[in-house]
Amino acid sequence: MGEHILHSKFDQAERKAFVQYLIDDVKALEILMEQDMIESNVVRIGAEQEMCLVNNDFRPSAISLDLIEKIDDPHYTTELASYNLEANLDPFKLDRNGFANVEKQLRELLRKAEIEANKMGAKVVLTGILPTISKNEMGIDFMTPIPRYYKINDILSAWRGDHFTLKIKGVDELSLHHDSVLFEACNTSFQLHLQISPEDFIKSYNWAQAVAGPVLGISCNSPLLLGRELWKETRIALFQQSLDTRKWSHAPKEQVARVSFGEHWQKDSVVEIFKEDISTHRILLTKPIEQNSLLLLENGAIPKLEALNLFNGTVYRWNRPCYGVGNGKPHLRIENRYIPSGPSVIDQMANFAFWVGLMVGRPKKYDDIASVMDFREAKLNFLKSATNGRQTIFSWLGKPMTLKKVVREELLPIAYEGLKKYDVDSKDINKLLGIIEARTKGGTGAEWQVKNFRRLRKQIKLDSAMVELTKAIYTNQKNNLPVHQWRAIEGIQQASESLQWVGQIMSTKLRKLYEDDFANLAISIMQWNNIHHLPVENSKGELVGLLTWSHIESFGNLQDNDAKVSDIMIKKVVTVRPRTKIETAKKLMDDYQIGCLPVCSGSSLVGIISKVDL
Repeated sequence: MGEHILHSKFDQAERKAFVQYLIDDVKALEILMEQDMIESNVVRIGAEQEMCLVNNDFRPSAISLDLIEKIDDPHYTTELASYNLEANLDPFKLDRNGFANVEKQLRELLRKAEIEANKMGAKVVLTGILPTISKNEMGIDFMTPIPRYYKINDILSAWRGDHFTLKIKGVDELSLHHDSVLFEACNTSFQLHLQISPEDFIKSYNWAQAVAGPVLGISCNSPLLLGRELWKETRIALFQQSLDTRKWSHAPKEQVARVSFGEHWQKDSVVEIFKEDISTHRILLTKPIEQNSLLLLENGAIPKLEALNLFNGTVYRWNRPCYGVGNGKPHLRIENRYIPSGPSVIDQMANFAFWVGLMVGRPKKYDDIASVMDFREAKLNFLKSATNGRQTIFSWLGKPMTLKKVVREELLPIAYEGLKKYDVDSKDINKLLGIIEARTKGGTGAEWQVKNFRRLRKQIKLDSAMVELTKAIYTNQKNNLPVHQWRAIEGIQQASESLQWVGQIMSTKLRKLYEDDFANLAISIMQWNNIHHLPVENSKGELVGLLTWSHIESFGNLQDNDAKVSDIMIKKVVTVRPRTKIETAKKLMDDYQIGCLPVCSGSSLVGIISKVDL
């Protein structure tokens, strides 16, 4: 998403020209393939590091444009939200020092960002989904002010024709509507790139799909969103739903999501994958292109296939085929997009080495993957991994196997041999793949977050728990410990100095009444649960009143079975919003001599704050 396209008009004339450039790019790629012009005698690795920016209270800090200017390094680019950044690493040859070179550059880039962020009162955190991110940061005012991002939002919203719908169910459930693509900005990943020779591309791509489930399962790091415990890798569901333009209908019909795992094993060549995507998905973005790729080829130049690359960047396969030009030579690569950012740099490098080792060590029996594994088996493994993480039971070559067994007995030996084949330093191999093996016993980043989240919630309010969790993630990253060595968070007390907003201390698990409920039942519910105030909603889920014990007492004897809640509730209710300051809420309670305030987002009740909370 980092390409700015500053001079695009996004009009019909530009779109018409872009379509022809896109068609010509596909033809040019076919020519490059037919004439063996694509580089095939070298293997390179590369990565993209997405990161979260937080302030000293560990909440999102919208400083990305100013920070990029201060860092002043072309490796850095923007992301959709102004509290995220991306660093694009250089490609390195897969050899003895390949992973050491990647790690060295990654640490240097992160150090640069951290130094400049600290000067601005901010920090850099690596985590798949930032625990402290809230619905407030999903507003359009947090979108990075660059034309491409606004255009993506406008077009996808228009295609959707309605609000985007988010529904993810795990231990908790999150269901809501949102009016922009900003929920995608909750996701940060560590995207991996591996250069593939053209003659081996389809075999490698299918193998990448086959191992995606186990690789994801041992790398999970995104179990929480808006204080809900959802999937072990919630990014998978969140990314698809936040960019989903498919329309719901009364008739069942086949619709392919723009974010997807795929529908079948691939055949023939990489060109067929691009053709399939162009045939399936509408063109989202365009830009002015000056040089036709076919003409460039005729003149002996290597085309960048700008139209194809722009289109490809708006179709979000979890394993994405990519075309690029480096040092004047065209190449193909597979981009692994499902690995989350974090938990630490060394964990990320372990994930990288595990995936690359698997890819380059592929045993010959997997060359024809369709003969040994059904595609739906691979796809289901991926979805189950996203949901269950290390606890997943896979179907591997038709047999049920735990993730621990698949990783340790089937895949780690392949990865070791693959890295040895490319003469990677044995110390690096043992260190990085040793972390993967230790994680099968000690747990993933997702498990560490869940365990500590549950413990914190028994001690402190939800908002404070999210802050403490983020703080601990940051501290452990600075100590450069792999996640299986992270200790439990201990000795936490509710911190009051960082609490400013009602949303940080309100109660969210609410009992409520409906206006047509009978009053005698409402009174019994309040007595049984020792509740002094209950909000009242109508059939549309809108707050319409408040029932308080003191108000009920003013009516005297209410044993009449005909009385309804609407007859006795307070109808003029004083409310606040999640972003109301706590001092303001306290003053309202004092001024109106009331013991609680319903907290609303629009007309929807999202919480309640009482004197006990204060």
